[in-house]
Amino acid sequence: MEAVGPGSVLAIATEIHLVQRLADEHPDRTVVSLDPLICPCSTMFRIDAAHLAWVLENLVDGQVVNRITVDPETASQAKVALDRMLALPGTTAVASARD
Repeated sequence: MEAVGPGSVLAIATEIHLVQRLADEHPDRTVVSLDPLICPCSTMFRIDAAHLAWVLENLVDGQVVNRITVDPETASQAKVALDRMLALPGTTAVASARD
């Protein structure tokens, strides 16, 4: 968000609570959702520190909880999106659909 200046308009395609949080944190920018139905994702909304700690503690114990599997093409595209989201500010994500 800091890469765009005050007065910028951003359209974000993700869960509505995240869009609203970003809008609240950056009142000098216009943040809107690309979701035409503005349907809250009930499972994403429940991700909090306690649930994250529970999952991580299970992983340390060697147990995978709430595993989600998808086809290879979807996994490839999701990895590209995650790599781009996790890229450090000021750097360019180099991942592509081929990675």
